[in-house]
Amino acid sequence: MAGGISWHYVLKFIITGDAAVGKSSLLIRLTDQRFLANPDPTLGVEFGSKLITIPDAAGGAATIVKLQCWDTAGTESFRSITRSYYRGAAGCLLVYDVTSRASFTNARSWLADVREHADPHLTCILVGNKVDLRTSFTKGKPRPREREVPTAEAAAWAASEGLLFTESSAKSGAGVEAAFEAATRDILDKIRRGVWEDERSPGVKLSKPVPAGLGDAGAKAGCC
Repeated sequence: MAGGISWHYVLKFIITGDAAVGKSSLLIRLTDQRFLANPDPTLGVEFGSKLITIPDAAGGAATIVKLQCWDTAGTESFRSITRSYYRGAAGCLLVYDVTSRASFTNARSWLADVREHADPHLTCILVGNKVDLRTSFTKGKPRPREREVPTAEAAAWAASEGLLFTESSAKSGAGVEAAFEAATRDILDKIRRGVWEDERSPGVKLSKPVPAGLGDAGAKAGCC
């Protein structure tokens, strides 16, 4: 980009929800375009970054955004640690497993946590993950694994709470980037409307000129 700027904005995202709903897999799919069948449980938080390009609806110049994503642990023992990462976030993926009614029910508790500890202007998108998961195996034999959360029910709850909504599969990649892009578009709209104040909101930062080649997508490092 001209002037040595590699991106226009840096946005802080958090990914939250129950353990085993696929939060880490969503992050790895976003940053590395790959799928881990059995990722290790997240201890505390993990970090990943990704550059995405948001086209201008009016045909103007596209906006390049660097997403800084914090994948938080879904177990109660780490909850006090992960809450500290909510502060200053501009976006949140609230994830549940479409084959687990309990994870959807618990999304209410995670949302309450986010609203208590995060910025009130945060954009939250409810993501129903594992839409590809239809069959599990018991003693080598396939056994149907039914969807427990209908799309319409989740969409209705998201609308009632003022959340964006989508479904995804970290395994196939379907809907993953779309989830982050939808939330990013909403944040950019808030920036344009003055809801987020540039340089005074920790989750939204304007770009500074940087040497070419920095900010490549896919950086990932563990953090606890």
